[in-house]
Amino acid sequence: MWFRASLLCLSCFALFSHSQAQDRASLRRSSDSTGRCQYTFTVASPEESSCPVSSAKPEIDGVLSRLTLLEALVSRVIAGQDGGTSTGVGPKDEECLQEAYSQVTGERNQLQQDKERLNKQVQDLQRRLAELSQEADSLRQKPCQQTLTSGAAQHENRPANGMYISNFFPSQNFFSVLPDPAHDLGNGGYQEMKAEVTEVPASHLLPDGNHNFTEPVMHRKADGITGKYGVWLQDPEPQGPYYTNKTVWRVDAVGKDVRQLFVYEDMDQFTKGFPMKVLVLPEPVESTGATLYQGSFYYQLRRSRTLVRYDLASESVASRIDLPNAGFRGQHPYSWGGYTDIDLAVDEQGLWAIYSTSKAKGAIVISQLDPKSLEVKKSWETNIRKNTVANAFMVCGRLYTVASYTAPNTTINYVFDTATGVGQAVSVPFKNKYRYNSMVDYNHAQRKLFAWDNYHMVTYDVRLGRASS
Repeated sequence: MWFRASLLCLSCFALFSHSQAQDRASLRRSSDSTGRCQYTFTVASPEESSCPVSSAKPEIDGVLSRLTLLEALVSRVIAGQDGGTSTGVGPKDEECLQEAYSQVTGERNQLQQDKERLNKQVQDLQRRLAELSQEADSLRQKPCQQTLTSGAAQHENRPANGMYISNFFPSQNFFSVLPDPAHDLGNGGYQEMKAEVTEVPASHLLPDGNHNFTEPVMHRKADGITGKYGVWLQDPEPQGPYYTNKTVWRVDAVGKDVRQLFVYEDMDQFTKGFPMKVLVLPEPVESTGATLYQGSFYYQLRRSRTLVRYDLASESVASRIDLPNAGFRGQHPYSWGGYTDIDLAVDEQGLWAIYSTSKAKGAIVISQLDPKSLEVKKSWETNIRKNTVANAFMVCGRLYTVASYTAPNTTINYVFDTATGVGQAVSVPFKNKYRYNSMVDYNHAQRKLFAWDNYHMVTYDVRLGRASS
């Protein structure tokens, strides 16, 4: 038995010596539970220069385990030297053990430092996340204490509403609106205007070096002529179990009898073009002024000033009312035409109608509506003509207008605050990437603008900056 054990020991040592001649190795020599002599050596990896940081914890445990064994071996060697007892370990073996011990100790210290550094980074990230969460909660509780900004241009003249002023006042009549025979279908199905525009380049409105425009994100392109312009939205405050804030709604607005409301389960299905349902409205829609709010689809009835609230859960008309004195059928449209006389909008403060009247002589009138009955709660008259702007939307009770629907680099050129009753010219960069933007609506839950730009359904991120005093 002793002879066989010795041969096994010698074989292990010979194998180790052969390996050591070719690669540097650390030796560990110990007896197992039966008293048999065992040699163990470790060779550095020829491929991996270091271990991934993500495996720091298992590596530390492994190093500690090896270190414990080496400390036991060194203790035995030292005890053998002091007591004069042979341990079977020669001077070279002791030197190898000491070298391996030093190497493992260094590795342990390095891994411990890496662990402390990573822990500190995690703590910093957690602290930053807590700060951002607190700020987000504050913004959600008081969203309208923030104001719309371009997020890019650094203008010197900055008003209290947080937008940037240029030396351009949009009330001048730059647009003369004329029917475009090229787009006349001959059946009265839809109206499209062509504006003869005296363009003011954005570079004339903004200080040099500040031309940084928000890039719209395209989600889907319509297939046929009926999708040149339309409405697409998500409900910022959905009601009931049937639909969620992920549900996407779409109406192709070209045609004389627009009734189909396409429903998509989420943005992914919308992008792929797979509707889960198609609702047929009882009465046709006029143009691109429809909106969604609290489980209802709001739209202008074709060839009238009548507003309709269509309940999406019951799939029926819940209420309807005439908007008092509102122009319709091309009396006071946006500059691109399209019978956009009445534009319904939603923001943090509720449901709005953007339109004009004969009394206002074409200037934009803003009315806040009761979302159930559609009755007018309060109205404001602005000092900007509706047919001089391409589109408009509401954010936190403020009206914002877009200067052009065709210029690739245009501006949001006017703001009217219903809280103060004051309007003023501004210049916030805005991009019409596909050069025919016929619908712009704000979603306050997502802080995004939804737009329909020449067959393309796009979104813009909206930044609400802190109002300056």
